[in-house]
Amino acid sequence: MVRGVIMYGRARVPGACGELVQGMIDGDYFLITCPINLGSEVRVSLQPGGQVTGPGEKGKALRAVRLTLDHLAAPWGARVDIYNPLPPGKGLASSTADVVAAAVATAEALGTGLSLETITEIALAVEPSDGTFLPGIVCFDHLQGKRWEYLGQPPPMDVLIVDPGGMVDTVLFNRRRDLVTLNLAKEEKVRQAVKLVKEGLARGRADLIARGATISALANQDILSKPELETILELATSRGALGVNTAHSGTVIGILYRPGEVDVDALEASIRTTFPYVDFIRATMVGGGVEGRDGPWFMKGQATAMAGN
Repeated sequence: MVRGVIMYGRARVPGACGELVQGMIDGDYFLITCPINLGSEVRVSLQPGGQVTGPGEKGKALRAVRLTLDHLAAPWGARVDIYNPLPPGKGLASSTADVVAAAVATAEALGTGLSLETITEIALAVEPSDGTFLPGIVCFDHLQGKRWEYLGQPPPMDVLIVDPGGMVDTVLFNRRRDLVTLNLAKEEKVRQAVKLVKEGLARGRADLIARGATISALANQDILSKPELETILELATSRGALGVNTAHSGTVIGILYRPGEVDVDALEASIRTTFPYVDFIRATMVGGGVEGRDGPWFMKGQATAMAGN
């Protein structure tokens, strides 16, 4: 019997511009998150009958609601409404944001909460997930959720997201048989990237974060090539940007810069002159986390204490 049922819940989870770093070190896969100020807001309204209904194209979020209801042994169905401006299949953590926001909103509707471990289990039961629901910037095991490490909050950084088009199926990507070999080949560069990003976060140095992210982005070209990457990096840095990051298993490229230091209109125009087919999204890097109806669910200290679990 679920107590404290309040009939509806609402939650918001940020999306991402790919990852700052992604790869494998000492046999362990991981990513370092790059949350942005755009994401998914989900409202879950409980209804009798046990059926979960909502947008047909949001099957992953609907599954997360069903898993949450089952986990909490709740004899309810639910109506799910989702607002998410981020397109799927690009590496923007659109699905992760939907899935986690749906799970949290369901728990809120039932008047209860979910631990970070449970949220991670539900998310990974649906698909490999980003870690944008964890507070701040984190190093996260996106395949098995075995551990995460809080690295800090980002210094002021804006992101111009460049989408050359196309989609990548995350589930199929992570089933590639050559991933282990290709990740081993770039391990040393990934180590360099992680060191720079961690130092940048610890010191509030956006330039070091961008330098590490750029190393990781370029190292990933042998795994998922983005033909536009090197040219976009040159165009961006020539106009004052600090570097780039990418969706290592998606399509997008992020241009990282300090607020006010880049003429974004001019940069977009120069990129579109060379690559007329690209689309742009302007965003700001933020700390990750889950926001419920009454504010943030998790604080820095909680995530730090649970790191490594």
